[in-house]
Amino acid sequence: MGYADKHLGLYLSHRGELVDYATAIVGDRGRGEDVVQEAFFRLRSSSADRPLDEPLGYVRRIVRNLAIDWVRRLASEGKHLAGSVACETVAEDWPSQEDAIVKRDELKIVMEAMAELPERTRIALELHRFEGLKLNDIAARLGISVARVHSLVYEGLEHCRKRLAREP
Repeated sequence: MGYADKHLGLYLSHRGELVDYATAIVGDRGRGEDVVQEAFFRLRSSSADRPLDEPLGYVRRIVRNLAIDWVRRLASEGKHLAGSVACETVAEDWPSQEDAIVKRDELKIVMEAMAELPERTRIALELHRFEGLKLNDIAARLGISVARVHSLVYEGLEHCRKRLAREP
């Protein structure tokens, strides 16, 4: 029996396992079958004249490398294979129109709620949430205790949360 016949026997006896292995990487059974077939062709052309110590391990390595190359090529082309385990879903740069409308409405409610706050509470909340100041810095700027600043920020946030919760 020649090496090509041994490779055919190896291919036929382990084909299902190799297709499952490739499919787990590429995320698509049809593509997994293509990868295994390509691996077999490479095995036949690369080792037709010499025996392999671990032919199944060698084929698995070829399958793995081809599958990873396929996923990388797909990613570099900017395509996305639906349902692929190996491919990551890329987040859109922009929210959907529905999300944008909802967020705009929520922002309007929050801005209205902030306008309803007492001046010192509004200022403390703005300094903390929008300017990123620490409570110590706000206390120094407003000339009040850190505990009082904490209380003002908390009251302001609670007022905004309640207003958001009331709106449909």
